[in-house]
Amino acid sequence: MIDPREPKYQWGMRVRCLIDLVNDGSFPDAEEDAVLAPEGTLGEIVQVGSHVESSTPVYMVEFEQKYVVGCLEEEIEPV
Repeated sequence: MIDPREPKYQWGMRVRCLIDLVNDGSFPDAEEDAVLAPEGTLGEIVQVGSHVESSTPVYMVEFEQKYVVGCLEEEIEPV
């Protein structure tokens, strides 16, 4: 079993996405591969969890009150 990695960011932090975040098929109201949050979009972390198998922190980020997207640390930065 892998020890869980401590998250860098916390619930309530404002962040910016560092890449275009695209629909991987988990958003039925958007076309698959549609851009959900373009690079530079601001959002807020609304939940912090962990990927079970890799123990990697996963951040649920609400972008502009439109989509809540699961993000990895390398996909976001604090603002």
